[in-house]
Amino acid sequence: MASQTYYELYRRSSIGLALIDTLDGFVHDGRMEPQLAMKVISSFDRAITEVLASQVKARLNFKGHLDTYRFCDEVWTFLIKDVNFKLENQNIVHADKVKIVSCNAKKPGET
Repeated sequence: MASQTYYELYRRSSIGLALIDTLDGFVHDGRMEPQLAMKVISSFDRAITEVLASQVKARLNFKGHLDTYRFCDEVWTFLIKDVNFKLENQNIVHADKVKIVSCNAKKPGET
């Protein structure tokens, strides 16, 4: 069975940060070995990628002012200011700043 690697982007999401904070506490208290914590984090990377790809069907539109964009190592990063998100139910949500990071579904070199 080939071991596939997943992007680590979601580790910086609220749920990812909460998981890492909890695991750090377990390791610090001696309730978990660091190697097991790393396995849990790797499982999180896989699970969140697969669930978002297969189960989230919601769509939205957004408008804003593009402040900065970058393309480095096959990753696009967009910093957008004064953003309005229009959800499927026609509700509008405003944010002062948004950072969007976009990667290919497959890492470079994968088939």
